[in-house]
Amino acid sequence: MAKQPLIAIAGMPNSGKSALFNRLTGSRQKVANYAGVTVERKEGAFTTPAGHACRLLDLPGAYSLRARSPDEAVTRDALLGRLADIERPDFLICVADATNLKLHLRFTLEAKALGVPMVLALNMFDIADRRKFSIDAAELSRLLGIPVVPTVAVRGGKVEALLAVVDQYLANPVPHPAPAWTEPTTAELRALNRQAMALLDQAGVAYGVPPVTSYAIDRVLLHPVFGLLILMGLMFFVFQSVFTWSAWPMDQIDGAASALGAWLGSQLPDGLFRSFIVDGVVAGIGSVIVFLPQILVLYFFILVLEDSGYMARAAFLLDRLMGGVGLHGKSFIPLLSSFACAIPGVMAARTIEHKPDRLTTILLAPLMTCSARLPVYTLLIAAFVPNREVATGINLQGLVMFGLYMAALTTGLLVAFVLKRFVYTEQVDSFVMELPTYKLPTLHNIVFGLLERARIFLRRAGGIIFTIMVVIWVLSSFGPHGISGNIEQSFAGIIGIALAPLFAPIGFSWQMVIALIPGMAAREVAVTVLGTVYAISADNEEGLASGLATTLQSSWALPAAISFLVWYIFAPQCISTLTVIRRETNSTKFMWATFAYLFVLAYVMSFLAFQISSALLG
Repeated sequence: MAKQPLIAIAGMPNSGKSALFNRLTGSRQKVANYAGVTVERKEGAFTTPAGHACRLLDLPGAYSLRARSPDEAVTRDALLGRLADIERPDFLICVADATNLKLHLRFTLEAKALGVPMVLALNMFDIADRRKFSIDAAELSRLLGIPVVPTVAVRGGKVEALLAVVDQYLANPVPHPAPAWTEPTTAELRALNRQAMALLDQAGVAYGVPPVTSYAIDRVLLHPVFGLLILMGLMFFVFQSVFTWSAWPMDQIDGAASALGAWLGSQLPDGLFRSFIVDGVVAGIGSVIVFLPQILVLYFFILVLEDSGYMARAAFLLDRLMGGVGLHGKSFIPLLSSFACAIPGVMAARTIEHKPDRLTTILLAPLMTCSARLPVYTLLIAAFVPNREVATGINLQGLVMFGLYMAALTTGLLVAFVLKRFVYTEQVDSFVMELPTYKLPTLHNIVFGLLERARIFLRRAGGIIFTIMVVIWVLSSFGPHGISGNIEQSFAGIIGIALAPLFAPIGFSWQMVIALIPGMAAREVAVTVLGTVYAISADNEEGLASGLATTLQSSWALPAAISFLVWYIFAPQCISTLTVIRRETNSTKFMWATFAYLFVLAYVMSFLAFQISSALLG
């Protein structure tokens, strides 16, 4: 069977190449790492109109093939056929922003010099049309000596014309050995810039009407005072919405899980198997699945802000603030990614060239409030914070959630200040970034992103969380003398009681201690464990019919709940994140140092929270 041709997509950041990749591959894609490096490899599959089955490789965004980061080096080496785990592409789709050809065409000229047969996709052509740009694609194609096709990747516009070019090449492929390429010097890059400008002039490219509306919006959104206030207001609105928008679907899922548990409890004979199904599977998995609506609401806003072009402006706004504590401006994107999950945040730090700045960012990434903490926050806020408005449109529970996120962010800035003052004392490099064009978010991107996040969450719930839940149920149901009717005499109870004195100064009961240990495998597992432990501890068949939040409200003192919340603001990272930190830094010592500093920070802050709240509340 002939090997499927490999088509690569390359381009500068914000060119829309990933949108084109998603449009062509749909759900037929997989993510791994390139051999020997920690750069993400995204590969998919698609079929052309002529029936050619192709593999599609989404290369990392690169400003130049004169690589200054691991991502740019991978793009260069992939196009030259230097990577061990993947062959040289048969064809290249080079994506450029049609509204910013002055910048993007230079990269096209660099890529063309590598000798891979290619087509230039002038993306975001609809925006260029609205701004009355005049781009003669046919003349530009003649001057460049390659096909040039206007595209609108986010809406699928003109993709058929692009695929027709791919089909035309695949019908008559030609050999293209890698050239004797040498890295361009600064002078050569400047010459390429001049060549790109000359080509645009020869092609009669006119730049149309300046985006007056965009400039007017930026004057407000990028204002050093009003811009920051708007950013804070947006974040506050997001966390209010996380509670208000998700309340109804959460109630439905919670009711369905309770009804399923009650029905199974009435159908199954009394015994170990019923306990496993009702107290283990339903109580454990159900206590986590109920938070899916909140995670999707949070990701909805993240996707909208990213798709609209606002996220890059948020990075610009916060650069001055981050620079004040010694952070590099490039740290913003990794830290922002860490609010979803610390793993991509740590991996994104590889784009920071300066090692001390990169290590500082990696140390801070775990302090950002990842989505796995959201179930823990939501559970305890629902149990101990009244669901009422403190002002018109301002819910107290949402206000507390916003405060938890701000506490993590503020602590991260303080840690950065200490690290840059006493550990990594080198001067911070300047920060330059391209602000993408404002765009209306597309329904396709939003839906695709939400479905992907739901799939990841449910797969995690069905994999890691289910496995840990089974282990916890076994440890909670069995003891040294076999089946244990009393959870305190089970293996889990024995472990929790043995470790309880260590955590007594911060107010943790032995049940809370049991939740901490597996919570290091995955943060949200703490909710699963509490659901399983209190279900097994229940005295009657109703178990947790009134809900885990109500059970905790009657079982925990308020200072202990505050301490538990504070612990999860700073808690040591999950095993997966620690593994990625080890891989990204190539240092086991650095991984354990990260774990140790987070553990000490969490313990000290929980101790202060417990002792102060106990004194104030009596």
